[in-house]
Parts: sequence; structure tokens; C-alpha cells
Amino acid sequence: MFKHILIPTDGSELSKMAVRQAVQFAKETKAKVTGLTVTVPYHYFAVDAVQLSDTPEQYAIDVKTMADKNLSYIKEEASKAGVSCELIQRSNEHPYEEIVKTAQDFMCDVIFQASHGRRGMSGLLLGSETQKVLTHSKIPVLVYR
Repeated sequence: MFKHILIPTDGSELSKMAVRQAVQFAKETKAKVTGLTVTVPYHYFAVDAVQLSDTPEQYAIDVKTMADKNLSYIKEEASKAGVSCELIQRSNEHPYEEIVKTAQDFMCDVIFQASHGRRGMSGLLLGSETQKVLTHSKIPVLVYR
């Protein structure tokens, strides 16, 4: 079955629940996990409140702190379950592209990802990284909701 699971996380509560389930799934299937968080590069013109209030230097510190926190959660859950874990932080304008690329680069055989379930206008306007991963991935994607 699956031997290497990619677990992307954005640090949200739903994502944390998906991390716990993915680690449990890895334990049951004797798979290893790779935890991934993708940050968006700094933009001088942005709608994200954090980017508007930060200098590029402060933004880099803030996203590194957030990424470390998100990844440490995966490491902690994997450690408690006795699951082998590697952690990766990447930056990309389009997180779904980095998720798919990382799964390929690290020869993962499944991506286990949360979905926030945005529908209707919010799904259209905000988009869904999970939907984009499903559309572009050549390997299986397990969606946790």
C-alpha cells in the first residue's frame, strides 16, 4: 500500500486534525511521512494584512516562525506515534504547485491533505489549494474533511 505520505499543512485547526489522522494512517500502514508547509513570497503590493504591515525582513521572520510552528506540530505527532518523519519548508506563489512538486521530488506515493470545504462564491474567489492539488497531482490524494 502506501509507504511514503506527504502531509502539507497550513497550521489551521482542520489541518492539524488532518495531520493527526495522516500520522495515524502512516502508523497503521507502516509508512513514513514528510511534513510540508508552503509560504507565499513577500509582495510589495499585497492584500494580505501581514504583508501590508511588515517589511520584507520582518515578513521573512514571521513566515519562518509560522512555518517552524506548523512543522513542529507534525514532528511532535509523528514522534508520539513512532512514525519516521522528515520536514520541509518551501516558498511558492502557488502552494498547490509546491505540494505536487514536493510529492514528486520526494517520491511520495500519496498526499494526505485537509480541505476547508469552501463552496460557491468563496470557493470561486478564494480558490481551493486542495482542489488544485487534486487536479494537478499524478499520485493519489486523500482529502480530510
